[in-house]
Amino acid sequence: MEKRSFSSWLGTFIPCFLLWLLLTWSLELREIILGAAVSAIVAWFTARFFIHKKPFFLLNPVKWVHMVVYAVVLVVEVIKANIAMAGIVLSSKCKTCQSGIVLIPAGEDIKSDYALSTVSNAITLTPGTITMDVAEDKTGKNYYYVHWLDLQETDPEKAGEMIKGTLEKYAGRIWK
Repeated sequence: MEKRSFSSWLGTFIPCFLLWLLLTWSLELREIILGAAVSAIVAWFTARFFIHKKPFFLLNPVKWVHMVVYAVVLVVEVIKANIAMAGIVLSSKCKTCQSGIVLIPAGEDIKSDYALSTVSNAITLTPGTITMDVAEDKTGKNYYYVHWLDLQETDPEKAGEMIKGTLEKYAGRIWK
């Protein structure tokens, strides 16, 4: 078990408390006290799992800009995937589409577990694909195992370009 530090606790407490305030949308004293208590307890038990190196890196305004850009890119990719899936389902191609699992290498921008998780969740969020696993080979290179409903390409590099698009580039900027 990793040792708890005050900075990692505080780096977890602040986002938890801000999320509490956002979800309750109340500034009543009892809500603030309850939110602070719940956030403190959650931070106490989870800080060592969330914060590994830099406790306050998400408080950097540049990171927030990267997150907003990533969110816009993700929404665009999800919309494009929804349109493509609707076309497949509504056409006769749905009866002949072939699904399969493809091994996709992670990009060079993806260095941390947080970045891998962000891209994996984005792939799963887009219709027609599900990230089944993330694995690391003996050389330290990471790969995504993705189930693709309409398997269009079996070459890992080309399939990765089609499935990931620009998501890795923008996720890598957040988690540098």
